[in-house]
Formats: sequence, structure tokens, C-alpha cells
Amino acid sequence: MTFNRHASAAPVSTGRRSLLRAAAATTALVGTGLGAGASSAAGTSPARTPSTPRTPEEALRELAAGNRRWRTFHQRHPHETPTVRRSLVAGQKPFAVVLGCIDSRVPPELVFDQGLGDLMTVRSAGEVLDEAVLGSIAYGALELDIPLIVVLGHQSCGAVSAAVQADETGEQLPAHIQYLADQIRPAIDHGQQGAARIDSTITRNVSMVRSRLAADRDLAERVATGRLAIAGARYELATQRVHVLA
Repeated sequence: MTFNRHASAAPVSTGRRSLLRAAAATTALVGTGLGAGASSAAGTSPARTPSTPRTPEEALRELAAGNRRWRTFHQRHPHETPTVRRSLVAGQKPFAVVLGCIDSRVPPELVFDQGLGDLMTVRSAGEVLDEAVLGSIAYGALELDIPLIVVLGHQSCGAVSAAVQADETGEQLPAHIQYLADQIRPAIDHGQQGAARIDSTITRNVSMVRSRLAADRDLAERVATGRLAIAGARYELATQRVHVLA
């Protein structure tokens, strides 16, 4: 089973060669489709089992399989046993970093039906990047050798809605929330109106954040060698389906 491929609005261009390499690598992954897979275990990490995703493609397939289980109500709730919990005391080896929104309806471990030690999750309203978020993602990719980063946006994102409304009305939001709106503003789709503008901006924001990650020198070097992929995706609340954005 695969994530649905979904054409996104054109991401914000950085004009950097590293970004082009990164984007090409992810596009190739999306084109291959995603399928079934498995899962599992900073510091001194336990050895990966044969079923643990080792490549970007395998990691994408495992996330796709987990999302299919979730949306069809066949969750396995894997890697929660006493044995797994004891093994993780020695270290961790997650197979994907998921940058998602803080929305309580979109917890990555549930949406992808993964368990302890499987995912490194970083969450901020509207998937907004700051140095702490970027450093956390980089730690997973560079120090733990995680092969996949997913920027996961979602339908009906409140942070994006607030940013669009503030942009339209000129309203000044409370200081910390205004920071979020300012970060999202470049992704606002002024070619759309009403609910369509918000929905399009959600997709464009994912693409913008993904582009910023792909432009990071250290991450781009890993993408260029095939050790890492950076993908953008959306979770649809109405269907519980995750689809990768082209």
C-alpha cells in the first residue's frame, strides 16, 4: 500500500545547488511509491534487527504501512512489550524523524502506528522551524544516522489559519503567536480565497519548511549521497490518510 501522491504548490526556492540535489532525491523516492515494512530501537544503540528500516525507501514504506493500519483500524501498537522497553534502556535507533504540528489530533506515533524507539518526533505549531527545532532534527539525522525526515502538515491547521487571518486583517497577534504567523506568512497562497487559501497554504507551508531543511548544508550532503531523504506530507483528518507531497 502506498501513500497517495499529491501535487503541492511550488515550494519557496532557495537557488542553492544542495537544495536541487535534495529535492531530486525526494522526488525519486515519491515516484517509486511506498509499501509494507517494519520498525524499532542515541548514545550506544542496540544493533538493528533485519526488519528495521535501513534506507530512506524502507523507512517510507514502513510509515505507509503503519498509516494504512491506522486508517483501517488494524493498529498493532508495536514495540511496547517489557522486552522492548528493557532493550531500549541501552540506547535507541529510530528510523525516521517526523516534524509535525502540535495539534492534538495528529500524534505521529499513532498516525503511523509505531512504538517505542521507532520515531523521533519534533512538534511545533505549523511545523515552524527555529534553531531548537532545526537542531533537534539535525541531531537525529547526523548523530543517530536516521535515514528519513518527514515534514508532516495536516488538514485544518489552526496555526496556518491564524497566520492567514492575521495577514488578511492586519491583526497583531500575541507576541509568541505572531512569531509563528510571521514564519508561515511567506507560504500564504494569495491566489486563493477563503477556505481554499488556508488549505493551499497548509500544503505550501510544508513544502517551504521541507525546502529549508533540504537547503541545510549538512543535511543536503547526506541527501546527495543517498543516506537521507527529506519528504513533505499531509495528514487528512477526514480520512486519516497521509500522502506525500511531490
